[in-house]
Amino acid sequence: MRFTFHQTASAVLIASSLCFFAAVPARATSTAYRIHPGDVLDVTVYGEPTLSAPQLKVLPGGTIVEPLVGSVAVGGLTTSQAGLALGRALTHYLRHPKVTVAVAQVGPVDVYVLGNVKLPGKYTLEPESRIMDALAAAGGLGPTDGDLPDARVSLDGNVTNVSLEKLLHQGDLTLNARVQNDMAVYVVSPNTFNVQVFGAVDKPGDVTMHEGDRLLQAIARAGEGANTNADLNRVVLRRAGPDGKVSSETVNLYSIYGKNGDPSKDVALAKGDTIYVPQGVGRRDTVSPLTGLLYTLLHF
Repeated sequence: MRFTFHQTASAVLIASSLCFFAAVPARATSTAYRIHPGDVLDVTVYGEPTLSAPQLKVLPGGTIVEPLVGSVAVGGLTTSQAGLALGRALTHYLRHPKVTVAVAQVGPVDVYVLGNVKLPGKYTLEPESRIMDALAAAGGLGPTDGDLPDARVSLDGNVTNVSLEKLLHQGDLTLNARVQNDMAVYVVSPNTFNVQVFGAVDKPGDVTMHEGDRLLQAIARAGEGANTNADLNRVVLRRAGPDGKVSSETVNLYSIYGKNGDPSKDVALAKGDTIYVPQGVGRRDTVSPLTGLLYTLLHF
C-alpha cells in the first residue's frame, strides 16, 4: 500500500506522541516561568508557619485561596511576582510580610493548534509536551504539496518559525520545543485565497488566507484593535454557493473560544467569503481569552 507523504508524517507524529513520556519536574526553577491554572504552589510566609500553605492549587480563573486573605490572583505572574502579590494582600494583617512562592507541580497546558492540521482547536496537554505532541493531538498535518511547511509558534506576541521539514522528515529533534500555556501553533497551508472583511476592523477589505484558516484568523489579520470595539458575538459570514445563491450565518466567536467552547467549531473559510464584524455597544472586553488569542494571531 502506498502512502502520501503527509499521511506518513501524520503517522510519525501520532506514534511519537504515544511513545513520549517524561516525568513532571517537582519544581519549575525558571525565574521566567508564568503560573497558570492547574499548577500547584508552595507558599511560605516567613515567621508565620500557620499562614504558610503548601500544595495550593491554582484555580481555573488563575487564583489561589490563601488561608487568611482569601482569593489572590496569580495567573500569568512569575513566582516572585506572585510572592509580592500575596505580600501586599497580607499587609492588612502583618507588618512587612515576606512571602515566597514555588511551583511544586506544573499543571497541564492549553495550546491552540491551527491552520493546516486535520483537527484544529484548543488542546490540553501534559506539561512536558512538545510541538510534535501538539500536532499529534490535532490529528497530524493536512494535505501538503512538496516539502512540509513551517509551523509558526507564537506566545505573548513573539513568533518563531519551526521547519516541519527538518523536524519530521529529517529528524532534527532540537526543533521539537516544549509548548507552554496559551501558546499557538499555526501550520501554514501551501494554498492561498482572498476573503473580504468589513465593519469594526482596522483594515477593511481583502484579506489573504491559507487553506484551512478559520473565521477568527481573518478578523485578526484585518486588525481587531483596541479602538474597533468589535462585537464578536454577532459576526456575519456570507458565502456564495455553486448555484450563486448567497447564504448568511451569524457566528458567536466568544462561545466558540470561551472557557467551555470548542475552537474546532470555528468556520473554515473559502474563497470569496465576505465577513461583517458589527460594532460593539458598551465597554470593550479586554480580559477574555479571545482577546489574547486575537493578539497572538495578529502576530502570525
